[in-house]
Amino acid sequence: MNESAAAPAPASAPAQPAPPRDHTRLWAAWAAIVFVPMAVVVGVLTLTSDRASLCVTYGEQCGSALPGWLFEWSAGAGVVAFLVAVAAPAVRVRQAALAAQILAEGTALLVILSHA
Repeated sequence: MNESAAAPAPASAPAQPAPPRDHTRLWAAWAAIVFVPMAVVVGVLTLTSDRASLCVTYGEQCGSALPGWLFEWSAGAGVVAFLVAVAAPAVRVRQAALAAQILAEGTALLVILSHA
């Protein structure tokens, strides 16, 4: 039988604190998921205005406050920013993409709201 003593463990370096967790991907996904219900809510709020109800009911005072291309571009920019926020390896790039995503989605919601 081998009765040799186990070698003592080498002195370990002091434990370094774990880097803070980056929740950018989680927030980007949350913002993308919440955008659709928020667009529905903002659309319903828009329909409660006098001008929108006259347009839907009687076809009077129908006109757009802002062009539709602004909504399309801001929603598209939000999708691109979401993809960058999820796929980028660098934390700073993900954080900048998340900020751009939230700004683009907010712009799209304001475009919907401005049609009142």
